[in-house]
Amino acid sequence: MLKFWKKKTAPEATPAAETAVPDAQIEAATAAPLPLDDAPLVEVAPVEEPSPPSTPAAIEVLEEKTATDAENPAPAKRSWRERLSGSGFARGLASLFVRHPKLDDAFLDELETCLITADVGVATATEIVDDLRRRTGKREFADAGALLAALRGELVTRLEPVERPLDVGGRQPFVVLVVGVNGVGKTTTIGKLAHRWRGESRSVLLAAGDTFRAAAVEQLQTWGTRNGVAVVAQGSGADSASVIFDALQTARSRNIDVLIADTAGRLHTQSGLMDELAKIRRVLGKLDTEAPHEVLLVIDGTTGQNAINQARQFRDAIGVTGLVVTKLDGTAKGGVVFALAREFGLPIRFVGLGEKAQDLRVFDAAAFVDGLLPETIGRP
Repeated sequence: MLKFWKKKTAPEATPAAETAVPDAQIEAATAAPLPLDDAPLVEVAPVEEPSPPSTPAAIEVLEEKTATDAENPAPAKRSWRERLSGSGFARGLASLFVRHPKLDDAFLDELETCLITADVGVATATEIVDDLRRRTGKREFADAGALLAALRGELVTRLEPVERPLDVGGRQPFVVLVVGVNGVGKTTTIGKLAHRWRGESRSVLLAAGDTFRAAAVEQLQTWGTRNGVAVVAQGSGADSASVIFDALQTARSRNIDVLIADTAGRLHTQSGLMDELAKIRRVLGKLDTEAPHEVLLVIDGTTGQNAINQARQFRDAIGVTGLVVTKLDGTAKGGVVFALAREFGLPIRFVGLGEKAQDLRVFDAAAFVDGLLPETIGRP
């Protein structure tokens, strides 16, 4: 195996406050950039056995995956209904229609409560139930099944505008910056995205921009190994903007199709860390004025209405262009997807329906809604 070690040009990494690369230094370094073809970014060094990097920065290129698809065939995908049937939204609706088969005001009142407690949002829940109440008064529904089919139509209509898959084929490299608060599954999402795009025969490079959390680089490198994808990384405490800038230089020199950059998890209320995201965008713009081409905000589906605050703060700080909603399998309420769609209209690119790589699904409004509804109704 070959490992590509980046030339050592700086002292060993020290805490972030001492090693952060000032904007002025990046300005000077990029004022007259060297042609990428004339100035190799790395030097090649053969090694006998795999060993940890001995320099602050390393790019590891993997020659092959640890196992072939034939040795470890991918398990069959579970359906959206199988993945979402345990959500608070699905369980609440199923219980409601069992307990209240009669379509009356009490039923509609409880339906509204069910939607609100599932994090759909008060405004959306009120609009939906008011419309169903009006149609019930006109005797449009012969039974509960007909009303549930109408509810399905209302829900799908609200999600269809945000059903916009991400196309990474427009630029090379296409730069995806992944952001979000701590614990939402950013690094795992990056690994799953790499798996998806590798499966589409695209070349992928990962940037370990989360230099704040020590285990983050190792976690990303594990995903890189699993997917046969190179990772650009520096020591703990390095400047995140510098790492991602280096990764973009490497991606350009190697004609990489997609660069996916991790970032440190941060609370949306931490203004200093949010400012760092703006710095990353500014630094990337020195190589590509349109980079990043996609800013994916990862949101935990169990977060509830606090997801609205997160989306608003990240949108204002760096200009979010798409959403990934994770952890929707299991006990997540699921209704926050509707609240996000109403409040921001941002494309929901992917949803996480499980732990495996294939469980990161391209968002499908109809499939999502059908997964939340009782199986006896399904499609009208």
